Amino acid sequence: MLRARKSDPKDLETIARSGGTLRRIVARIPTYLTDVRENPAWLPMFLLARTMPFRRAHWLTAKPVPSFASTTSSMFSGIQAEAVAAELRRTGIFTGLTLPTAIHEEIARFARETPCFGNFERKLEFLAGEHAEAEKRFGRTILSGHHFERVLQCEAAVAVQRDPLLLTVARNYLGGEAKLITTRTWWSFPTIAASEADLSRASLKFHFDLDDWRMLKFFFYLSDVDADAGPHVYVRGSHNRRRLKHQMTLLVGHPANEVLGFYGVENAITLTGNAGSGFVEDPFGFHMGTLAKQKPRLMMEVGFGVSKPSKRRHHGEPVIR
Repeated sequence: MLRARKSDPKDLETIARSGGTLRRIVARIPTYLTDVRENPAWLPMFLLARTMPFRRAHWLTAKPVPSFASTTSSMFSGIQAEAVAAELRRTGIFTGLTLPTAIHEEIARFARETPCFGNFERKLEFLAGEHAEAEKRFGRTILSGHHFERVLQCEAAVAVQRDPLLLTVARNYLGGEAKLITTRTWWSFPTIAASEADLSRASLKFHFDLDDWRMLKFFFYLSDVDADAGPHVYVRGSHNRRRLKHQMTLLVGHPANEVLGFYGVENAITLTGNAGSGFVEDPFGFHMGTLAKQKPRLMMEVGFGVSKPSKRRHHGEPVIR
């Protein structure tokens, strides 16, 4: 069962410290250029979707929700898509999802037995259980381990991605054109030291996502997550309003004191829970992962949007040169 508690702003400021702004922008240029070449429509979205007037205008283009009867039953019993969408519109997040035991245990087994790629780099390949040895072998701090397209080899993960409730919720919230655009599993590892670049790549700063004009992301913990295992943090209500300063910059990440000072400390919730617990959020709202302090965290994401899916972004892989 997922548990949401108010976040400690002192802890969040320690995790989400700012710095290295220019370095982060330069590091992402190859990724941005790849996105533009693959889909020229990405550039106007990236520039304008961060502004509330253009964003609200795009929401007005949402297509009606189609009426269809799914021939597949959902693994999520007792969840009403319309009620979930209503809560998302109000707060930006819904926390009442739970995966069947057999499903989350199978995905976790797959994640343990399948090599992942450290810090988004394919040259840093290792098994999660060999994390400490991998840091020594590569001489690098490794905060995360992504499976990229390998996740589609896991039948249980594909079953989650295809569950009819997820698409129905997405269509009720985003509009009838909502479609699957991301599926990924990844580890977050405890480590002794981490650079600003490592923290930035691992999303350990308050940020909002700009993968599409309108997006929705489902997250599932595949390991038990307490306060020391890198819980997710979300700022309720921040999906519906945006400080002008946060609209007029190309950066999506901002210092915790700046974010909490405007959107309210009381609206920041830290989500802990047992393996299998899940939630769905509008990722335009400010959110972040936190550092895994004592034990690794395994997580799954299934994302929906309204634009043409990107081959690269389907598994969250940046372009690193």
